[in-house]
Amino acid sequence: MSGSDGRIALVCSCEDTMRLDERAVARGCGAEVRTAEQLCMAQLDRFMAALATGRPLTVACTAQAPLFAQEAAEAGAEAPTFVNIREHAGWSAEGRGAGPKMAALLAAAAEPMPATPLVPLESGGVALVLGRDATALEAAAKLADRLDLTVLLTGAEDVTPPRSAPFPVMKGRARAATGFLGAFEVTVDGAAMPRPSSRARYDWGPGKDGATSRADIVLDLTGGAPLFPAHEVRQGYLRADPADATAVERLVAAAAELNGTFDKPRFIEFDGSLCAHSRNRRTGCTRCIDLCPTGAITPGTGPQKDQVVISAEICAGCGACAAVCPTGAAQYTLPPAAALGRRLRTLLLAYRAAGGEAPVVLFHDEAQGEPMLDALARHGEGLPARVLPLRVNEPTALDLSLLAGAFAWGASAVRVLLPGRRAHGAEGLLRNIDYANAALVGLGLGHAAPRAGAIETDDPFTLGEALAALPRAPFAFAPSTHKAIGTPREMALQGFRALREAAKAPAATVAMPALAPFGTTVVNTEGCTLCLACTSVCPTSAFSANPETPQLRFLEDACVQCGLCVATCPEKVITLEPRLNFDAAAASPRVVKEEEPAACPSCGKVFGTKASIARVKAKLSAHWMFADPARQAILDLCDSCRINAATLGGLDPYAGAARPVTKTTEDYLREAERAKREDQK
Repeated sequence: MSGSDGRIALVCSCEDTMRLDERAVARGCGAEVRTAEQLCMAQLDRFMAALATGRPLTVACTAQAPLFAQEAAEAGAEAPTFVNIREHAGWSAEGRGAGPKMAALLAAAAEPMPATPLVPLESGGVALVLGRDATALEAAAKLADRLDLTVLLTGAEDVTPPRSAPFPVMKGRARAATGFLGAFEVTVDGAAMPRPSSRARYDWGPGKDGATSRADIVLDLTGGAPLFPAHEVRQGYLRADPADATAVERLVAAAAELNGTFDKPRFIEFDGSLCAHSRNRRTGCTRCIDLCPTGAITPGTGPQKDQVVISAEICAGCGACAAVCPTGAAQYTLPPAAALGRRLRTLLLAYRAAGGEAPVVLFHDEAQGEPMLDALARHGEGLPARVLPLRVNEPTALDLSLLAGAFAWGASAVRVLLPGRRAHGAEGLLRNIDYANAALVGLGLGHAAPRAGAIETDDPFTLGEALAALPRAPFAFAPSTHKAIGTPREMALQGFRALREAAKAPAATVAMPALAPFGTTVVNTEGCTLCLACTSVCPTSAFSANPETPQLRFLEDACVQCGLCVATCPEKVITLEPRLNFDAAAASPRVVKEEEPAACPSCGKVFGTKASIARVKAKLSAHWMFADPARQAILDLCDSCRINAATLGGLDPYAGAARPVTKTTEDYLREAERAKREDQK
């Protein structure tokens, strides 16, 4: 069977240790299938023949991938795509039924992934060694010929000075630190130099608080609390227990390699114009800041004051921010959700085309997941035939679009493999799992065992048992074949809508847990004054005004539940209601409140509302400045006419009532004299 790109799939049975269902594989993988039993050795000529065709090539073998890649390079051919069907499919107690899975894995592997953007980091080898005892000096001595070192001792223990001083040694306590490989700043209290006369132990001179030390690398051998959150993933910050000699040796070896220029992935692409963090000094969405384990995300300042700022140099790639970003401002790049969605769609649709049923998608990573699947295949019963493994860079970066898409494209269950010790940034993923399950239950598609879930274990046999125990609960309808397009939030909505349509679910709305990225707002219209403050801060224009008449409108499909409207509303009459709304009306603005406009009695210009003017009059009626009805009438005028009335009409807004006449002593004497003369007459 030839695929649309003319691809050839070379499938090897690995010396007949697994059964190849050629018919099922050919039916689903979308390529011309050629088989072998010992492709890497006796039948290498089959690989070379396929390579000579110049057609795209997928090799169903990862164990000998270096050999095949080398042969391709020597032949001047494009490197093949490799996929593991042995440990992931064929080496299994259910291997005889793994044909559809093999087809799905081959088809998914052929989906191209975009290149990863990179961030350059440069280290000049300037290192700060933090220590409490002689271990710090010993470690520094081993690195003295590779790095430019300064040792900072806490002074908590006596340390004998070396005979010579190949590097500076100081005393002080590292109070705080910022930065990354090539740009660390450490704030030191009690910074002091040793006295030259130090003999059996260092004697220190006077200390200074608040000193700053700049370094490219920080080696922490104090044995105290780390200087950074999630310190294990802060590049350039190396930490070890000074009492653990092996750990110290590993630290020294790692530090020796950190001199030069390095490239790290730019894990997150960020579009600040979509960020819903803040407007007009009001804070709305803080999902990414709350979940970032490394402190790489901070509120912006200056021109970026309305958004967050993500340090690509500090970011360790857990992807928690992208997993929960409601607007798509932060998107994961390894690969982007749209590219991974294409691979996921191909995986599931190919499995069904090859005759598979009730598939379970297992998301896993390379560092933890691959060794566990390998161990399960070699020493256990392997993966069940309906479990489709899909490797991702970080499971914690999985956003809701991938979970919704998996179910829409036919998955009966989704499981995410996580370490037994909760991974950094896992809270966002677990939140998305809850959202997916809530949506499925609301659509009547739930199950006794949640369809979406995480398996947190480091034991391959526990993983195998958990997967084998999943009930076989396929949906009673054909999967969608839609292509996910747009931001992750838009793709999630597409997936849920496709599910509802396929299932013919009657639910028009589905309640969702807090912080879900879609929903409506409830406005207490009696308290709303149509000030329209909410429209000025809404980052997605879910709230909008009508330029023709006093009116507040709301577009539910655009609402990301950021909370800026709630934080900004002066009357505090807005609340959020997370939900999925499948009604077509959600895609059109609806009028939340409108009032009769007020027209200026002088020029006829429409401004404000009659209700707002009446409220102002009622509030000012008791004030002495507006006791006169003529003055109160000025409030009915528009801005321009109000100025004219005040200036041309001779109206003094500060003029009060007539002041009473004040009499002096001379006035009383004159009145008394006048009265006396009258009496004499």
